[in-house]
Amino acid sequence: MYNNYVPRRIQSELTLAAHAPISNMNHRALIILALLSSALTAGAGAQSAVSDSSAAIGPARPELFTRVIANQKRAEAALELYERVERVETRKSSSDLSPPSIKSSRVIPSGTGMVKIPVGPDGTPGDSAAYRSSLENLARALALLANDGGSQRDALEKYAKKKKERNDLIDATHNAFLFTFVAKEPRGDRMLAKYRMDPSPAFKPTSRFTSIFPKVRGFVWIDEASTELARIEGEVTDDISVGLFLGKIYKGSHFMQERYEFQPGLWLASFSQYDFDGRKLFSSFSVHERTFYTSYRYIGPPKEALAAIRQELGHAEFDKARSCAADP
Repeated sequence: MYNNYVPRRIQSELTLAAHAPISNMNHRALIILALLSSALTAGAGAQSAVSDSSAAIGPARPELFTRVIANQKRAEAALELYERVERVETRKSSSDLSPPSIKSSRVIPSGTGMVKIPVGPDGTPGDSAAYRSSLENLARALALLANDGGSQRDALEKYAKKKKERNDLIDATHNAFLFTFVAKEPRGDRMLAKYRMDPSPAFKPTSRFTSIFPKVRGFVWIDEASTELARIEGEVTDDISVGLFLGKIYKGSHFMQERYEFQPGLWLASFSQYDFDGRKLFSSFSVHERTFYTSYRYIGPPKEALAAIRQELGHAEFDKARSCAADP
């Protein structure tokens, strides 16, 4: 299934984070983007707050966060070259004891966003015909990009514009938060540095997106050996208006994400959880999701991805023909 129509209107999840309509409830991704962006950039802004019980953050701290920012941008660029499998578990409320609704998707970079193709719980196709049709549509979209088709100029320009807007949002957050070193905490065989993240009273929002920052606080965990963001938790401390004030995210809503090293030097998300409650128009909504990210695999830019998808389709056709020949 595509995020939007293929190929012109495919959009990435990161792009949707700051621009999706409230009717799709992608406004929760805006909170995620705000939290994550702030966590990565505030440390570079030469601001720090230190509690009486913690050691002062010295001049090296901005350097640390500068490297964290660079590594995060590199990881985000890698998402345009790596496919993955997402398993999303959804409940109606945090107290819901019934089995969650589960949807699994193969997520593949399309050159202008991400394509989501439904798969079974084990990551294999449930409906072979629908799965093949989705791959064929993706191959056509990739072929247009790989052949530098002029028809895709608008889609590429829109995608580039939205990525720039996201980077501009990240740049705007460098003064949004104060960080306080809390403690060193082990995770497996690695040691993480935990920081408390509080809104800076000196920060002045300049847009409806940056107006979110004074209304969230949380913690970030940094793997200092690799200068990578390993974990982030955030909580909404005051109601946040979204969708041109047609809705709200309520105080107490929560977000967290875990990131691990999937390949040497490449850290990517492994798990995220959203617990958001709010209102859209005159009805309330509740979003309680857990997402597991697995099976990251390099597929490359459009030309390489096209070759890989065509090869996969060719193998599937060969297997089908062989199966038909074997039937009595």
